[in-house]
Amino acid sequence: MEQLYSSLIIMVIGVATCAFYYVFSNWLLTVFFPTRNVANAKMAKNIRRAAAIRPWLFLFPALAFLTLYLIYPVFESFYLSLHDRNGDQFVGLSNYTWLFQNPEFQESLVNNLLWLLVVPAASTFFGLVIAALTDKVSWGNIAKSLIFMPMAISFIGASIIWKFIYDYRGPGSEQIGLLNAFVEFLGFAPQAWITIPFWNNFFLMVILIWIQTGFAMVILSAALRGIPEETVEAAVLDGANGVQIFFKILIPQIWGTIAVVWTTITILVLKVFDIVLAMTNGQWSTQVLANMMFDWMFRGGGDFGRGAAIAVIIMIAVIPVMVWNMRNASAEMEDR
Repeated sequence: MEQLYSSLIIMVIGVATCAFYYVFSNWLLTVFFPTRNVANAKMAKNIRRAAAIRPWLFLFPALAFLTLYLIYPVFESFYLSLHDRNGDQFVGLSNYTWLFQNPEFQESLVNNLLWLLVVPAASTFFGLVIAALTDKVSWGNIAKSLIFMPMAISFIGASIIWKFIYDYRGPGSEQIGLLNAFVEFLGFAPQAWITIPFWNNFFLMVILIWIQTGFAMVILSAALRGIPEETVEAAVLDGANGVQIFFKILIPQIWGTIAVVWTTITILVLKVFDIVLAMTNGQWSTQVLANMMFDWMFRGGGDFGRGAAIAVIIMIAVIPVMVWNMRNASAEMEDR
């Protein structure tokens, strides 16, 4: 209950602070740019000035937090990556040299590439198929709600759920894991699924696919509903079947949206951390870059130099995808 009370108090303080800042910033504008008891020409000038400044006042808290928690850490990470474990002595590019010669980094890089190949493709494909199917049935909204529900669960919470699904209790023990119970029902021996090298990566990917399919479905469903019915009706009159309409009529018209969904999930996959930490902690050949960064930065005594070098590599990998995604999204909005 103490945690609940603390959360409620923080929420009340946060809302009250936002309301106070809104009122206070507007009051400041009226002080510096008064509109009462002034000449008409000056009043019009003050109104224009206040209108130009007001958006920046409202944006200031967000910009301040972005600077403090995003821009500053980028430069600090790059600075630390060129220094030793304590951030005191300049070591140049030696942390990066060590990084690319480290077997664990090479394993993490391969695993991240594997995640990139599978998760965005699978999530986008399932989301698109489900969006197309549920738009055609009366109970489609109910199905969408159920499929979107995992998006409301944190990655750690989802990992705990799937940990029970993959649970293994050893030979002769009663299996409580859903997957092993099903395997035993079919007459096969249960397995410690998340300890099987290579394949365990796919078992972890299923969790993120399960979460992100709902996101892809919602965005792509909106895009499908924006397609003019006339194009589909014309295709039907020309003798096209359902598969041909789906692949040759619908998909080409929402390709921009598909690309945005794909790249958005790709950015998330490049930073995947929570699922690996909760399920395997990088053991059994499941290490990824973000988890490796966490290990070097905060565990084993902490090595800020090497941890920051991994963080810089992740950032460099994310930036091109993010820029392309933003440009593609802007182009999509302009087309509409």
